Amino acid sequence: MRSIRPLFSGRRGGSARRTVVPSLAAVGLATALALTATACDSGGDSTADAKASASATASSASDGKIKIPDDIKQRLREHGIDIDKWKNGAWKNWDKDDWLREADDYINPIIKGLWNPDRMREADDPDRGVDDNDLSGDQGVTDPVPAPVRAQAVPPAYHDSAPTAGKVFFDSPEGTMVCSATVVQDPAHPGKSNLVWTAGHCVHAGRKGGWYRNIAFVPAYNNSGKTEAELGNAKREEIAPYGVWWGDWAQTSEQWIEQGGQTGGQGASYDYAVIHVTPEQGSGGKSLEETVGSALPVDFNAPAVPKVDSITATGYPAAAPYDGQKLYRCQDKPGRLSIEKTDPTMYRIGCTMTGGASGGGWVENGPDGNPVLVSNTSIGPVTSGWLAGPRLGDVAKGVYESVSKKFASQ
Repeated sequence: MRSIRPLFSGRRGGSARRTVVPSLAAVGLATALALTATACDSGGDSTADAKASASATASSASDGKIKIPDDIKQRLREHGIDIDKWKNGAWKNWDKDDWLREADDYINPIIKGLWNPDRMREADDPDRGVDDNDLSGDQGVTDPVPAPVRAQAVPPAYHDSAPTAGKVFFDSPEGTMVCSATVVQDPAHPGKSNLVWTAGHCVHAGRKGGWYRNIAFVPAYNNSGKTEAELGNAKREEIAPYGVWWGDWAQTSEQWIEQGGQTGGQGASYDYAVIHVTPEQGSGGKSLEETVGSALPVDFNAPAVPKVDSITATGYPAAAPYDGQKLYRCQDKPGRLSIEKTDPTMYRIGCTMTGGASGGGWVENGPDGNPVLVSNTSIGPVTSGWLAGPRLGDVAKGVYESVSKKFASQ
């Protein structure tokens, strides 16, 4: 049996992508899977309403003191959280009783300056191995393993080539971690979206944990494509030219929350999340979409795999041979991958991207010829070569619409 490892990135933590291998069935998988997300319970197509309670996105009043809405203050008190202590480092306490787990327990107070250049740059890949027995057998329809497709570097400036792409940073008990993500449209706020699409395992640890902390999105990270050495002396505005946007609400599927984990394949078909963000330093009243100039629509009725000619996956791979600082993409005709017979069949493409690419958007041309988001990176083999992502349906649509409706009046 082959060992598998998470593709969470982080020298102090990890990039999000788990690797696992199923025991082989008649049409079983022949490679180990690297799961990028924390898997949730895969039971059924009930609406994925994994709500995340509002974060304490504190704003500075004219007197220089932090003002927090009363409802958020109350929720913090209910969890025994002192906002000042939290912002001064109490968030590092990962005692089981302090790890907020439930769908409505999400809190994410803004800590200004926390995501500095060094901290963002050092989020990389830890390479932790696990036994492939953690993944159940392939019981559904699976096409042959695709030939590897070498990831191509996206030409800088990334904002010109892939304006909706960026990185999600977060803290876990293991340290500082990173995923990839995509700016998506908000039906409640046309042209003014503050929504980001990523993998479920990039916001919630799954069945043995809870919500990650200090979740923030950086669009067009390292926009000019500097090398890791060049970034050593880079200023924050060079690494994050469009600012740091903190998640003040997040939702993933209940399937992911109930059964997800750093390794294993359960719930991979439901491994997605939507984050509502707010700027750390203010954006002059502009939304995220207005700031970056673009947002992708999401297709929850994408064609079945055999009818899709081509999908492009984009992300910031951080595990070797990549360093997590540059944007890459792969284009391939997808095949089918089934982890559990009762779960929706996933898309799978040939791609050499590694951990850190988790959560990155999968895009195809919609009926009108324009690009639409149809999936996100979830799992892949330890040795790289292919990636798999969930095919979005009613559960994913429920997550998306719930976040949109939450902020519809704001």
